[in-house]
Amino acid sequence: MSKRRMFDINFPSDPAPEPSPAPAAETPARAPETKSMGRPGDARRGPMATAISENADALRARAEAEQNIRAENDRLAHEFVRLKNLGLVVDRIPLDKISTSKLIRDRAVNRDPDLDELKESIRDLGLSNPIRVEEDGDGYQLVQGFRRLSAYQALYAETGDEIYGQIPAGLVARGETLQGLYRRMVDENLVRRDISFAEMAQLALSYAQDPETSSETVEDAVAILYASAGRQKRSYIRHFAELLELIGAELSFAEAIPRALGLDLKKRLVEDQTAVERLKAVLRGATFASAEEELAVLKESLKAPTEMRGTATTEKKPGMAKTTLRCVVPAGTVRCQARDGRIEMAMERDFSAVDQKRLENAISAFFDALDGDG
Repeated sequence: MSKRRMFDINFPSDPAPEPSPAPAAETPARAPETKSMGRPGDARRGPMATAISENADALRARAEAEQNIRAENDRLAHEFVRLKNLGLVVDRIPLDKISTSKLIRDRAVNRDPDLDELKESIRDLGLSNPIRVEEDGDGYQLVQGFRRLSAYQALYAETGDEIYGQIPAGLVARGETLQGLYRRMVDENLVRRDISFAEMAQLALSYAQDPETSSETVEDAVAILYASAGRQKRSYIRHFAELLELIGAELSFAEAIPRALGLDLKKRLVEDQTAVERLKAVLRGATFASAEEELAVLKESLKAPTEMRGTATTEKKPGMAKTTLRCVVPAGTVRCQARDGRIEMAMERDFSAVDQKRLENAISAFFDALDGDG
């Protein structure tokens, strides 16, 4: 029997196990390197992840900055509106951009004796109190400061200096009512002692006649415009308004009429209607070079004969007889004038507010008493 050849296959033997290293002392962990190519399963981030993270941080910071800017802009906008409503936002505005057409001025155009002093003060010190205007399309409407604006216009016309071509002005917010704008103008001038009763009365008349206002009577206009004034002052303004309604069209210097003269003159004209036409004829036929000349005529008109208080007088003239008297009733003093075919009674009372039926009954009772036997 033959023998089989046996082939030996030599497999590499397993390496001998290495001895385990001795435990080393604990050392702080190293921070992971950011710039590493990394391998699958490596905990450290690669450059793309780092770039994305940095971009996200930048976007968050930018969004936060933009939000802070918007919040600051909103705060500044609200503060601007608040200051504007208070008239504390001031800018220099060209004179030709300012109009005075919206409000009827309470200043007589032919009266400003102190304008030269105001101009001199502006030359020396500048304008310490800006005017106030309201935006109106491409321009502005004057609310307060007619004299200051007039002074700047005069200085610019005289000197041509561009420093007077623009005037400091506080901006009044849009949307304020016409009544509110008038009150702003009036209240500023109420603190001035040189504003006359005739000027205030003329403004009340114009305000009542303006269809864009809510006032239908002079009494309403005075109550609205001069709400800050005392009761007695409002009464004087109403009296002057009545005077202007009687002879205002014939006066050249109404603003120069003193309070006492105006009140006496109004009283005289109300009590004697014939005196109104006489005085108007005199004023129409005269040309006055100054306020003093016109005032002399007005004072002279008061020298006409008048009835004495508490008595009745009868004037007899060819073709006309007139009886005038005063009668004290619980409601006040009634002034009465009686002539052929006409009788007039006047007192401080608004008879238009009395019910029509009551007026009819009162008139019937008057004639019953007048024609009765008692």
